[in-house]
Amino acid sequence: MTGLAPKDPAYADRVRASFAKQAMMTTIGASLTRVAPGEVDVELAISPGICQQHGFVHAGAVATVADTAAGYAALTLVPAGAGILTAEFKINLVSPAAGERLIARGRVVKAGRILTVAQAEVHAERSGERKLVALMTMTATAIQGRGGVSD
Repeated sequence: MTGLAPKDPAYADRVRASFAKQAMMTTIGASLTRVAPGEVDVELAISPGICQQHGFVHAGAVATVADTAAGYAALTLVPAGAGILTAEFKINLVSPAAGERLIARGRVVKAGRILTVAQAEVHAERSGERKLVALMTMTATAIQGRGGVSD
């Protein structure tokens, strides 16, 4: 989405610092690869540790990177000191995820003062070719002034 203006000029640094504190991302080996106003990319190398019994990436890992990319896309547009919490999401797993890595691109569809609607597309990459494996729509809520919830 174009024309989205961050409320904090240091939004990219805030997103990177917040992502670095996410133990789940460290645990599964995900990395933050792109931050722009209203958009964030999260990548995950596919390894046996995140796969299910048939060798495909577990739906939980796919949903985790999609939720994280969409949530951080929302965070790029809130004021400094505000946090983002997922209120709801719906994911469609459109193809089994297999390959070398997943790329989740989150983008804000509608940014509000309290609620933000975002989407994430997750692609699996194999030999340089990308295949869409999941689509997520999420609603996030901005939290300010609540202990323990900030960027």
